[in-house]
Amino acid sequence: MLRSERMTNAIRILGLDPGLRRTGWGVVAADGARLSHIAHGVIAPDDRLGLADRLLILFRGVEAVIERHGPVEAAVEETFMTANGASTLKLGHARAAAMIAPAAAGLPVAEYAAKVVKKALVGTGAADKAQVAFMVARLLPGAGVAGGDAADALAVAICHAHARTARRLGSAA
Repeated sequence: MLRSERMTNAIRILGLDPGLRRTGWGVVAADGARLSHIAHGVIAPDDRLGLADRLLILFRGVEAVIERHGPVEAAVEETFMTANGASTLKLGHARAAAMIAPAAAGLPVAEYAAKVVKKALVGTGAADKAQVAFMVARLLPGAGVAGGDAADALAVAICHAHARTARRLGSAA
């Protein structure tokens, strides 16, 4: 029997790490504190396309992931502020495209600051990408070696799964 078959009350969570050049995505199944890897990848629009076309590709890419893997909840990393206002604005556009797709599919969409995601996985909000990727590989052995963007997206999904469990346990007390 496969591990995913044993997870009878498991829900699928889509994690998203939005970016205009590369949007990482990852889907995990959570059954209480038990997690299993479903899939991960990156949506990477051609840099030569105009902004509207790139955003449409991101939106449709997330839609396709939702259709293929059937998550019931989504979690997105919040935008961090950069010194370059134009870059922050473009990241905000990509984040909006990534968030609208699950919202349009009727999924609740949670948001987490990067420091919260890092702390949930590594224990410190100052963790670097390598530390996050290492912990994703430890927590989801079936994920294999996920690239930085996909690992970050899986980290967001794991963070959301942990937050759901903590909320459920807190409400039971």
